[in-house]
Amino acid sequence: MPLLRQQGEPPLRGIWDQPIESVPLVFVDLEMTGVEEHRDRVLQLCLERVVGGTLVDGLTSYLDPECAIGNTHVHGIGPEEVRGAPVFAVLAPRIRELLDGAIFIAHGAKCDIAFLKAEFARCGVPWTPPFFIDTVPLSRRAYNFKSHRLSALAEELGIDCPAAHRADNDVRVLRGLFLKLTILLMPTSPRDLWNVRPGLAHARPLLVGELTEALATGAALRLRYRPAGRAIQEIPFHVTSLRTDLDPPMVIGYLSHTRGRRELRIDRILSLEPVVKPGSTS
Repeated sequence: MPLLRQQGEPPLRGIWDQPIESVPLVFVDLEMTGVEEHRDRVLQLCLERVVGGTLVDGLTSYLDPECAIGNTHVHGIGPEEVRGAPVFAVLAPRIRELLDGAIFIAHGAKCDIAFLKAEFARCGVPWTPPFFIDTVPLSRRAYNFKSHRLSALAEELGIDCPAAHRADNDVRVLRGLFLKLTILLMPTSPRDLWNVRPGLAHARPLLVGELTEALATGAALRLRYRPAGRAIQEIPFHVTSLRTDLDPPMVIGYLSHTRGRRELRIDRILSLEPVVKPGSTS
């Protein structure tokens, strides 16, 4: 499968910069006959278009793959389930309707995008989302789990997963995972979530701004921080300086309860909140 890269950044002043709770998000999962998008085909799909956590539209369907089903030991889909199902071309306009104007979200998104792109191409319709959100790197940034497969994450996080590798089941798990990630990462916009880049020394601009404000005001913070290879830590912290010129960028300060000095990588901060003192009305 060719590597699909997101070039540049999402365009400014569009849906990527609106409050995340107001933006259409389309959660996608596909089941395929194999792993080669130019040879294999989609035989089940689920797309759910969500705004503010509410399902506003969706489509779940088996598809006639017009070839051998293959991979039955993985997806468990038999000939009787695709018999009489529509071919992709019949549903293509409806699929485009769900995708258009929404942010594409999937677990291992490059595979789903590659297969959708190939299926649309067979219909003579060019389609590729230039930007998307993949929950695999988000989960790798947030959680120190041995596996980041969707079914493994469901077990770790207590998300109901009765029928793994069925598209409708996996979209429900995907939405549950996304909710937990957004609670943890506290993004204000889709762009801020897109800026979570594990494996890169990249500090989210939102967090840099909040740390800069805390430095100016002297506000105490509660950081959610995940060191490499370790679980999330909650750290009461005062900022004394920022070094955004370093690679990776660092925040320097002291622990509120011990006044012990700490230097923390900003790219490993998941989220932060000001500490409100008892009796404070702020």
